[in-house]
Amino acid sequence: MEVKIRNRSRVMQFIATLLFLSLVWAYAQLEWGTPQGVSRAAVQSRGSIISADGKVLARSVGDKRVYPQGRLAGQVVGMMGTTEGLEGLEYAFNHQLATGQDVKLTLDTGIQAAAEGALARAVPEHQAEYGSVVVLDTRTGAVLAAASYPPFDPNTWRSYSQGDRRNRPFLDVFEPGSTVKGLVVAAALNEGLTTPDSQYSTPMRRHVGGRWGSTINDAVQHPTTLTTQGILRYSSNVGMSHIVEPFPAEKMRGYLSKYGFGIYPDMDAVPSATGTLQPLRHWDELVRATNAFGQGMSSTVLQLAAAYNTMANDGTYVSPRLVAGAVGGERHPVIRPDTARLTRTMLRKVIEEGIPGAAGVKGYAIAGKTGTAQVVVDGKYSSTLYDSVFAGFFPADAPRVTVAVMVHGAKLAYHGSMLAAPIFKDVSTEVLSRWAVAPVVTAPAP
Repeated sequence: MEVKIRNRSRVMQFIATLLFLSLVWAYAQLEWGTPQGVSRAAVQSRGSIISADGKVLARSVGDKRVYPQGRLAGQVVGMMGTTEGLEGLEYAFNHQLATGQDVKLTLDTGIQAAAEGALARAVPEHQAEYGSVVVLDTRTGAVLAAASYPPFDPNTWRSYSQGDRRNRPFLDVFEPGSTVKGLVVAAALNEGLTTPDSQYSTPMRRHVGGRWGSTINDAVQHPTTLTTQGILRYSSNVGMSHIVEPFPAEKMRGYLSKYGFGIYPDMDAVPSATGTLQPLRHWDELVRATNAFGQGMSSTVLQLAAAYNTMANDGTYVSPRLVAGAVGGERHPVIRPDTARLTRTMLRKVIEEGIPGAAGVKGYAIAGKTGTAQVVVDGKYSSTLYDSVFAGFFPADAPRVTVAVMVHGAKLAYHGSMLAAPIFKDVSTEVLSRWAVAPVVTAPAP
């Protein structure tokens, strides 16, 4: 009898444990899981993400979230989890999408495809790690393309690394290098501190900053005396150190800030990063000189594009925008229109006299500036790791489009003129072709 009672007790204990575990599992489902019906309803009612040219980039089909364009603009769009957006615009506009509202973008899928294609050809060829391109409409600041490489398909997002899912044009920060020279020269022209024909002593190296300073070096052989135009043509760091000598630190830093460096772009809810400008208290003679050629400061590709767009847009900064119909962003004057036009002419000469084959498009006036920036590793500038950069716009006399390019970590032909400039050329050629802009026979810039 005692054995029977003991056995029955064990059975009851087992049943009780089973019931307890069932309750725990049910509670866990309520607390951490989502009932399938709720998940299905969340997906079914979700709005779509649509490009400016009407292509659907994200939509709900039954109880699934699908991305009909696959890898096109994948990092920009992001992806959705079980009930909500996880990254990209799916995350940034989760509430709007969850309530059944569509999000329409400024992206042009043809230009986006051209930018992604140019990166897909160049990055592997030069054995680089990754790259980014941003294309802006000059007048409105609308983002026509924000391309990343390696590519990412949100339909199969779990098979990609976090780095591949990253919207690099908006989030990756780097030192823009010599592309900043064009912007600083424009500011110096605007302040009356230099002219295109002002001459400077330009040895291949120069010590700046007194006892605690440093030696600035040039990479490209050039004459020992250069004009301001020549300093841009040969990308002379030494020459830039001379140009900014009379530039008060507060004013020079102020110009860089007005160009959009060191502040977040005013882009509604779109996730983006900000580069850095050193605090004014740190702006000694050496910091002023190094910032003149893009060292000691940082930027995203989006910020660099917006800064160059200021020159393209007759001296007015326009906040970039990615979502159509969004409340107008920041607009403010940075340099005078006549200064912007003069700088555009100088940057056109940089292309025509320096790298016409790499960046120029025959029959069109192109303006821009290259950069080859050493990357900081463990607190020191690396001698083997570089960012290849280019920023420019076209047509140079009446710009419609501004483009910025950055490729990181190329092992072959990493200079801006060899890598970033040809990507700019490929994108520009495709845009001009798509818009059916007829080439013209142009006289060389005066």
